[in-house]
Amino acid sequence: MSKTKITVNSNGSLKVEGHFEVVDKNGHHYNLQGREVVSFCRCGHSKNKPFCDGSHKGHFEHDAIAFDLPPKKTA
Repeated sequence: MSKTKITVNSNGSLKVEGHFEVVDKNGHHYNLQGREVVSFCRCGHSKNKPFCDGSHKGHFEHDAIAFDLPPKKTA
C-alpha cells in the first residue's frame, strides 16, 4: 500500500496526494473522478468546499512550517 502525502501550503490549501477516499459526515463518498491529487480549502472562502478553488489568494495568511506535536496523551 502506498503512502498518502498531505502538504500544508503556505497561504493556501491542504494538498493530498496518493490513494485515499473522501467522505462526508454521513459516510457518503465524493466522486473524485479518478484523481489522486486534490486540494482542500483551509480559508473558508472556496465556493467548492471542501475542495480549494483558489479563493484564498490575498485573503488568507499562514506560513506553513512543520513542527513536532507534543507527546500523545495516554490514559
